[in-house]
Amino acid sequence: MDIEAYFERIGYKNSRNKLDLETLTDILQHQIQAIPFENLNIHCGEPMELGLEAVFDQLVRKNRGGWCGQVNQLLYWALTTIGFETTMLGSYVCNVTTEKYTRAIMHPLLMVTLGGRKYIVDAGYGSSYQMRQPLELISGKDQPQMPCIFRLTEEGGRWYLDQIRREQYVPSKASAVKETINKTKRQAA
Repeated sequence: MDIEAYFERIGYKNSRNKLDLETLTDILQHQIQAIPFENLNIHCGEPMELGLEAVFDQLVRKNRGGWCGQVNQLLYWALTTIGFETTMLGSYVCNVTTEKYTRAIMHPLLMVTLGGRKYIVDAGYGSSYQMRQPLELISGKDQPQMPCIFRLTEEGGRWYLDQIRREQYVPSKASAVKETINKTKRQAA
């Protein structure tokens, strides 16, 4: 496996000499944008490979996406290879419909320690609420990002990640018509 091939795959050309929050965020964002969450192996009758070499082959060499376990395993390998203090964690997932957590650990994610601070990093959630930046492991702190507001809370030794939706802006029909008229006027000018 080749770290340079990984960085080429995600289109990352910036410095990796500084093991800081800015570099961590940049690598995470590049991987999220380049390697999608996908589960095509199931639909093609192929097994889901979890060995690191097979994951690297699928995501980097074959230019594919993968499941959360594959995507986060690749990110874990890349971060530790360049020197980040990284720990692989497992998490339960809450079913929003039933409001119950899975009985088994279902989703891997990473914890990265920088200067005594811990950050949660996840490149493979596979939904519109995918985090785009590391979340500082602080209980009760709202951490707004593009898709929503994230909040980690610790209760009795367990950590919970809440994703708080932002209010959607739905323009009234009158403003939508006015906007259309203004666009038409600008295009005609």
